[in-house]
Amino acid sequence: MSRIIFATGNTDKMAEIREILKDLGMEILSMKEAGVNPEIVENGKTFEENSLIKARAVHALLPDDVVMADDSGLEIDYLNKEPGIYSARYMGEDTSYDIKNNEILRRMDGVPDEKRTARFVCAIAAVFPDGGEEVTLGVIEGRVAYEIKGEHGFGYDPIFYLPEYGCTTAELPPEKKNEISHRGRGLQQMRKRIEER
Repeated sequence: MSRIIFATGNTDKMAEIREILKDLGMEILSMKEAGVNPEIVENGKTFEENSLIKARAVHALLPDDVVMADDSGLEIDYLNKEPGIYSARYMGEDTSYDIKNNEILRRMDGVPDEKRTARFVCAIAAVFPDGGEEVTLGVIEGRVAYEIKGEHGFGYDPIFYLPEYGCTTAELPPEKKNEISHRGRGLQQMRKRIEER
């Protein structure tokens, strides 16, 4: 097992993944860097199902590599756990996160602190050359902020407030965010599973 192929084209996500998994001693490539870009239909009902769908699709093209995929999103309790598994496609795939974040803040206008509970969830799936599969789940609890804040991170980070840190995940230094984030937690668990194989 010398290469990990990650089923994403998101450069921000790849930077996080490389940082978190850097000490595994394996080359880490995005699927595009590995020369594949399959059409993947994410029709699962959970983060776990969608991450496996992606990993299996890429593994079918690169069976000699460890193929990993994640499916992550923001669940807001007040909005019936929206956007949830549709986080990336919320309001349309090409809609900027600035627009998405502003729309969520508009929908949460006037909602008190105790009802602004939310969490980031990240399922990490891995398919190995022997056909074995693993799935881990990382979760971080927080609240929907009252305004967009922070220059770090991406996606919904500027509106995800962490009471224990007194800031949004977009205001955390990247190394701290990688340590405590949903993706960081899911990847740390997966790293242990890979090391144990």
